[in-house]
Amino acid sequence: MKSFFKIFFASLLALVVFIFGFFLIFAGIASQDSEVKISENSFLEVNLNRPIVEMTSDDPFTEVSQALTNEPAAISLKNIIESIEHAKTDDKIKGINLKSSYVLAGFAQIEEIRNALIDFKESGKPIIAYGETFSETGYYVASVANDIILNPAGMLQMSGLSSEVTFFKGTFEKLNIEPQIFRVGTFKSAVEPFLRKDMSEASKEQLSALLNSIYGVFINNISSARGIDATELRAISDQLKVRTTEDALNYKLVTQLGYYDEVLTKMREIAGLEADASIPVVSIKKYSQSYVADKYNANRIAVIVAEGNIVSGKGGEGSIGSDVFAQEIRKARLDDNIKAIVLRINSPGGSALASDVMWREVKLAKQVKPVIASMSSVAASGGYYMAMACDTIVAQPNTITGSIGIFSIIPDLSKFMDTKLGITFDRVSTGEYSDLYTVTRSLNDTEKQIIQNSVERGYEDFTSKAAEGRNMSIEELLAVASGRVWSGIEAKEKGLVDVLGGFDDAINIAANSAGLAEGDFMKVYYPEKKPFFTQLLEDMGTSAKILHKKYTYGEMAHYVDELEYVMENKGLQTRMPFDLEIK
Repeated sequence: MKSFFKIFFASLLALVVFIFGFFLIFAGIASQDSEVKISENSFLEVNLNRPIVEMTSDDPFTEVSQALTNEPAAISLKNIIESIEHAKTDDKIKGINLKSSYVLAGFAQIEEIRNALIDFKESGKPIIAYGETFSETGYYVASVANDIILNPAGMLQMSGLSSEVTFFKGTFEKLNIEPQIFRVGTFKSAVEPFLRKDMSEASKEQLSALLNSIYGVFINNISSARGIDATELRAISDQLKVRTTEDALNYKLVTQLGYYDEVLTKMREIAGLEADASIPVVSIKKYSQSYVADKYNANRIAVIVAEGNIVSGKGGEGSIGSDVFAQEIRKARLDDNIKAIVLRINSPGGSALASDVMWREVKLAKQVKPVIASMSSVAASGGYYMAMACDTIVAQPNTITGSIGIFSIIPDLSKFMDTKLGITFDRVSTGEYSDLYTVTRSLNDTEKQIIQNSVERGYEDFTSKAAEGRNMSIEELLAVASGRVWSGIEAKEKGLVDVLGGFDDAINIAANSAGLAEGDFMKVYYPEKKPFFTQLLEDMGTSAKILHKKYTYGEMAHYVDELEYVMENKGLQTRMPFDLEIK
């Protein structure tokens, strides 16, 4: 009966999505035809309290999904940065109303936004940040504001960073599933969640170094923004000195304790409006429709965005399909109007084979025109594999990269199927190794050695190509490999990264390498947007799946995703420590 109601409500949910979706289609088409006009004395609202991704599709089901799951829709980093840059010189925009209580993005993405806000301030226009609360990352963004107003009954978190890893060994033990692991690299801790119930010393070592490097950037940048000594800031954090809102004010982390009506009063004063006048506030989504980011130019720099897990084939939402990505690089290589290529990478890695397929296309493109890698928050393992053949690699100081290592997991499900489901298996084969990669029995020692040898060959291939791409000896490369994760700062010191900087720096390097003058080019983004109705049908399926999983598993949906990844991704994997979350 319980199963029946689950299916019934899931079907009902899909029907609701379908009906609402068609309403949104017509509303969306109508809104696309209407011209967006920005009022005088407007404030740009930069609301970062939502997931931030590199690029978003124009998904007509976004608002439906948001309403049904009670979760904010994702926003594009591209739109955020371009909107802030355009607002800097837009006379109709008087300032920025910044909302950054809980920023759902990686540190390097946050760094891009923060730097754009710092650049905006050069216009003389103010940034007013308000929060009922500020998380660590939320405050990091807000620290650049002219005014930081914290609700008197709220809180500000300043306690340092931590990284938590989820371990599944106990789950597999309860289910009688044996994960058969093959790996190379002292620090290849991506498989630890299936072998252990806690972190190894090697894993703790690399994560501790990574966190301290990232937090060093965090402290130093806040120190510069707020005029507070870095040593004092570190003591405030380490000793948890900010325990009340009054503490935040006394330590000068915020400029005022106040309520949102006081923020509105300040905005009216800046705009020169009457005390009871309404304030024109424009969202990023609306504002991005009011201008053209790049004017037409025959000279073009292709920006190929790669975000998510790396898989073979076409991939899908939240993944990088090697077929699609390789095709986009090939198109950019063969297009004479494209003078340079920038790969924008935000990926923890994935399939080793898929990574190698894309590496080949990068290498071919490099022979024809400049190819620059712009690393976002994560460009590790397979993500680094994609970047290592580029002419120049650009990373933020707090980018997570490296993790040059390889592994493979083949789960033995035989005991689970027998003891839990009563299902057994038998087989006949034409050869001794015909069913080498089966999951319905355990592997013998010879079979395990065959797979281990394959993993070691894959590691040798990965490291030799990395050494070639970075102009290092194999010995130098191996010293910084073994699956170890590095921050952008550490990676530059080790020779794995060329330049510390952001996306705009990568674009400028690409333009200079191609001999293009400033302003004498336009950026074009790939993959290109799909036709409206093609995107619509794909988004219908994606939204329905997300809603169904959310309804079925609730708060456990995230862990179900992780387990599905393990079960579905067989073969050699170049992936960073499993689902590394820093908070």
